[in-house]
Amino acid sequence: MAADITAIILTKNEEVNIEECIKSIITTVKRIVVIDSFSTDKTVEIAKRMGAEVYQHPFENYAKQYMYGVEVAKAETVWTLRIDADERLTPDSANELTQLCDSNMKNDVTGIVLRFKKNFLGKDLYHGGVYPWKKMNCYKTKFGEIEDRNMDEHIILSSGKVIEMKNDCLHFDFKNLEYFVNKHNWYSSRETVDYFENLENAKAKSEVDAKSWFKMNVYYKLPIGFRSHLYYLYRYYIKLGFLDGKEGKIYAFLQAYWYRYLVDAKIYECKKMNISYNAKGSLKS
Repeated sequence: MAADITAIILTKNEEVNIEECIKSIITTVKRIVVIDSFSTDKTVEIAKRMGAEVYQHPFENYAKQYMYGVEVAKAETVWTLRIDADERLTPDSANELTQLCDSNMKNDVTGIVLRFKKNFLGKDLYHGGVYPWKKMNCYKTKFGEIEDRNMDEHIILSSGKVIEMKNDCLHFDFKNLEYFVNKHNWYSSRETVDYFENLENAKAKSEVDAKSWFKMNVYYKLPIGFRSHLYYLYRYYIKLGFLDGKEGKIYAFLQAYWYRYLVDAKIYECKKMNISYNAKGSLKS
């Protein structure tokens, strides 16, 4: 029997993923709401066929798109689950999530952390600081809201305790290297905008925002360029990314070094050329 959960999924041209995503949660949640950024493929058709409610809305950033989803969903369930189209619950994690939601309906637990296993170039990654990838994406509807950020937005709880799942969920965000590079180039522009917007406001707001606080108060205090070298060494050697073989090396280089250096380069460009990037609009697939 489904738990008292409303699931919200943001989509843009996810025909490859949306069916498997919905299949993985359909017996776990009571309601599935898809917020689509005017997909040009069969995403909407598939989602409707699978029984989801579908709303379309222009994309500005993930936070605002999710806020719109919360607004139109008007969830009356005790719990809300934020899940991406390229994410899946396994049978074990689905059962565990159901049990956790059912057993914590009336106590002070208001958030549940999901554990994700990333798949890159067809290989599950277990090292390099990416396993388990944790996100507090299931929360009591009345206690959670999303940060208004261009990148790295989190669900913030007004009160209560957070517990963590033991079983892994799956994350298939890799389509091909061209898409991966394009997506991270798009991310880097949004993170550059976020950097300047938060430059004067780098202070801790909550436990969930600890990563953002560390990034602004420690990471960005290091010399530009050098910090991406340091981060790569940390992820690949100290966090044992090399144990994931060639796939682990490629992932660490692109995600921990190239991407972070690209953000640094864009920050430098903005300061030197007195320009700014636009964080609005969806990724061009």
